[in-house]
Amino acid sequence: MRRGGRLRALVAAALLLTLSGCGLESGGAVPLRVGPGSIQPSPDLDGVTITVGSKDFTEQNILGYLVEFAMTAAGANVRDLTNIQGSNSLRDAQLHGQIDVAYDYTGTGWINYLGNETPVPSELGQFEAVRDADRAAHGMVWTAMAPMNNTYALVTSSRTAEETGVRTLSDYARLVATDPAAAATCVGTEFNVRQDGYPGLARKYGIDVGKVRKQIMQDPLVYQATADARQCRFGSVAATDGRIPALNLVLLQDDLAFFPKYNAALVLRADFHDAHPRIAEIMAPISALLTNEVITDLNRQVDVDGREPAEVARDWLVARGFVTAE
Repeated sequence: MRRGGRLRALVAAALLLTLSGCGLESGGAVPLRVGPGSIQPSPDLDGVTITVGSKDFTEQNILGYLVEFAMTAAGANVRDLTNIQGSNSLRDAQLHGQIDVAYDYTGTGWINYLGNETPVPSELGQFEAVRDADRAAHGMVWTAMAPMNNTYALVTSSRTAEETGVRTLSDYARLVATDPAAAATCVGTEFNVRQDGYPGLARKYGIDVGKVRKQIMQDPLVYQATADARQCRFGSVAATDGRIPALNLVLLQDDLAFFPKYNAALVLRADFHDAHPRIAEIMAPISALLTNEVITDLNRQVDVDGREPAEVARDWLVARGFVTAE
């Protein structure tokens, strides 16, 4: 078991017990202890129970732990419900009050939760659109948007890029049409069915899906499979994943601007946000530092170096003085 594996296994076991026993209501304990730094105990949050959620991939777990450690330093009673499978499960848990706060993505909110087909071109415009629409429709508050944009993307190996000359998604679409075998593509399970994933991509770029040599697999497997170029020569990825630079993968340019902006932002139910506005105030300076470069490096530390997401999140907060390690 790699470094930090025991901690992750214990957290996963606790989550399974929670899910099988009393649903998503209680959560588990925060996995590591922290003390105040620049985030000081807040009378507004003293003893307030806050359940923090995340989806089940590296970046989301890191973001969830950032919230947990910040709220712990502020004096809240924090419960851990990170690593929930899938966007819709996290969303349902928030809507039903089982989770109080989580980072989510503006593109996911706009396309998947609100049912829009056309993204808003600018990052700020997309944030403002989902913020206004989601509060009006579902009583959800989007706040503390980060500059990081974890959009979907297709990648290829540097070797395949040189051999095929494919640098853009239009190039990829032409390769599918002329030489489907040379464009064999691995896609993640969600990307395969989401309208902001392969189905929408195919429509935008005029790809005949009947010609695509496509293999569906779990998202973490796509990176190495694409780098090896044996199972597939192209693959669907999250643009801020640390394995992209580590495996020398090349991001294909979205030259027709299909993919929505996926800036991370803090999401809370309106009643919870209004009762505890200090949460968003504390998280805003943390979010402001989460650039693509920062989050890609944090992801790399987990997926390439084998560190535990909770350790990576805590150490980053400690290094910037937000909290102290205990």
